[in-house]
Amino acid sequence: MSPWLVVGLGNPGPAFASHRHNVGYRVADELARRMGVRFSVKRGTRAEVAEGWLGPPGDGPPRLVLAKSRTFMNETGAAVTRLLSYYKLQPDQMIVIHDELDIDPGQLRVKFGGGDNGHNGLRSIRQSLGTGDFFRVRIGVGRPPGRQDPADFLLSNFPASTREDVEVEVSRAADAIESLVLVGLDKTQSAFNS
Repeated sequence: MSPWLVVGLGNPGPAFASHRHNVGYRVADELARRMGVRFSVKRGTRAEVAEGWLGPPGDGPPRLVLAKSRTFMNETGAAVTRLLSYYKLQPDQMIVIHDELDIDPGQLRVKFGGGDNGHNGLRSIRQSLGTGDFFRVRIGVGRPPGRQDPADFLLSNFPASTREDVEVEVSRAADAIESLVLVGLDKTQSAFNS
């Protein structure tokens, strides 16, 4: 049975690790922790990859390929294209996890298809694949306060006062991905879309 490709969006390197724009990486890290697997560089893919199963391998559970691009956000499409080719998967066998300005903090939404809504990572993926027909788990980070530039807002850390809330949302997003793989889109949207 083919695996699911689960791509957490973010920018590589420790300087970006706590930024709002890197929440997708954090969800991928949480899934890897739950599955007991570690990320390593996959040659020829421009990504770090961790592979494992949602449950004991003997029971035939779904296999996940977790990925974090080693490119910057606006070049993510190159890594995603290589990963899909490497694992011989179609875009509709992929889940992309990303931050979303138009969703309030503490909320997430699961959907299939759509545009990029100004998100550079999604734009890069859609341009590289020629389609937006893949699953998305959108994690709300809200709009910047006042007249702050959205790019500056996304490339800044979550406030220390919200750290625990962010960890809860990262865990919920990981739950949503497990649900999507195990029970499908409709049930997952009913349970998680706020």
